[in-house]
Amino acid sequence: MHMTIGWYPGHMNKARKDIIKLLQRVDLVIELVDARLPYSSENPLLNSLINETARLKILNKTDLADPVVTNLWLEFYKQKNITPYALDRTQPEAIKKLLKTARAVSGKKADKVLRIMIVGIPNVGKSTFLNILLDRKVAKVGNEPAVTKSLSEINLGDSIKLIDTPGVLWPKIEDQQSAYRLAVTGAIKNTAIEFEDVALFALDFLRKDYPEQLADRYQLLDTSLEASQLLEAIAKNRGCLRKGGVDYHKASEVLLNDIRNGALGRVSLEKPELTL
Repeated sequence: MHMTIGWYPGHMNKARKDIIKLLQRVDLVIELVDARLPYSSENPLLNSLINETARLKILNKTDLADPVVTNLWLEFYKQKNITPYALDRTQPEAIKKLLKTARAVSGKKADKVLRIMIVGIPNVGKSTFLNILLDRKVAKVGNEPAVTKSLSEINLGDSIKLIDTPGVLWPKIEDQQSAYRLAVTGAIKNTAIEFEDVALFALDFLRKDYPEQLADRYQLLDTSLEASQLLEAIAKNRGCLRKGGVDYHKASEVLLNDIRNGALGRVSLEKPELTL
C-alpha cells in the first residue's frame, strides 16, 4: 500500500450533524454493515452518536459474503449481547418482518409512534434494503457510494416513521487496512482510490484466504505468486493489454468489479479476531 485512502464529501458532514440532532427523538436505529467486512464497515462515529439508543444490527449483502465467516460474526455479536441479523436482497420477507422486531426491541407500545432511523456507511445497501422494507421504490439505488445525499422521513402507517440517512464515513480513516478493505468493496468512490494499489491489496489477501476461487476465476496455475505477478497474469488472461505491455489499471478494474458483484464467489475480507 502506498497511498492514504480517505473520502469525506461535504454532504456527509452535514448528514453527521443532522443525525446528531435527530437522534434525540429517535426510538430505534437500524444499523447496516457489510457482511463481508462488519468491522471496517461499522462507522466508529456512529457508535458514539447512537450511544444508548436501541439498535438492530444488520449484516447486509450476505449473498456476497463467505457463509462460514458470516456465522462467526453472528456468534461474535451474540456474545456481546447484540442481536444481529444476516440478510440480503434475496430475503424480502425476512427484511419486512424487521418492523415487528423493531417495535419489540424499542419497547414502544403499539399505540405510540415509533421513530426508526436507518444508518450505514456508503454502498452498504441501504437504499435496496429500504425499498424492500417498504415494498415500493422510494430510495434511489446504485452500486456506488453516496447515492443518497440527504435525509428523508417516510410515514409507514401503523404508527411507524422511518428516517433514511446518507451513507456517512468518518473524516479520517485511521486504520488504512480498513480503508483498503472499504475500497475493495466500493464503499469509497473510485475517483478517490488508486485501482492498482487496491487490487494488489485484494490479491495479497485472496491468494492466502481464497486461492481456489482466485485460480478458478482467472485460470491461474500458481496462486502463491506475489500479488504483482498475479495481477500481470490476470491482465494477460483477460486480454488487458496495451501498446508496450499489459494494462494493469484495466486488470485491476476487472478484479475489483468481480469481487464487488460476486463473480469471484462469496468472499469475506475480515473475521472477528480482527477486533481483538
